[in-house]
Amino acid sequence: MNKKQQAKEILQLLKKEYKQTGPFIQWGNPLELLIGIILSAQCTDIRVNMVTRDLFKNYKTSEDYANANIEELEKEVYSTGFYRSKAKALKETGRIITEDFEGEVPDNLDDLLKLRGVSHKTAYLVLSKVYGKNDGLAVDTHVFRLAKRFGLSNAKSPIIMSRGLSEIVDPKKYLEWNEYLITHGRAICGRTPKCDECVLNNICKTGKISK
Repeated sequence: MNKKQQAKEILQLLKKEYKQTGPFIQWGNPLELLIGIILSAQCTDIRVNMVTRDLFKNYKTSEDYANANIEELEKEVYSTGFYRSKAKALKETGRIITEDFEGEVPDNLDDLLKLRGVSHKTAYLVLSKVYGKNDGLAVDTHVFRLAKRFGLSNAKSPIIMSRGLSEIVDPKKYLEWNEYLITHGRAICGRTPKCDECVLNNICKTGKISK
């Protein structure tokens, strides 16, 4: 089985195993998704959703973030961790979107990467979820860990892994592949994998070694 076939089978098996994925960032418009993903760095989506429930009531536009009192913003995002850098990222991103993009979240990779706190992972998720564009496969900590365990990549950075995975996964399945691996990572394949309970054990390099 080559890597393309393996990636395809992995997704098929995970879709049979999990009736739904998540939980993920809750959002109602492109700006809310972008802000939520920025806040999710080193933080759970559940915690982010708790914070944004009030945050999104107070900040509805990019201009609201641009004009925010930084100390107040820090307090509001405090529980997501790294609150000072995240508050600065939200304020600066709000300014850039307001001044350079007429208050609209950009719809292309180059412009999204100009925003503070936006990585390739963040940009790929926004492009996929908001604009239906499959520019690349988003690699977070779960995808980074699992792809190595599956034997699909030995890349030493998420961006390099993303380039490799984007060549073996069907572009139309980039988002599904990301979300199902995250769901599986949370449930079974965490830092200490539960290989005996894993539906992928027979096609996973680590799983075979563990037998």
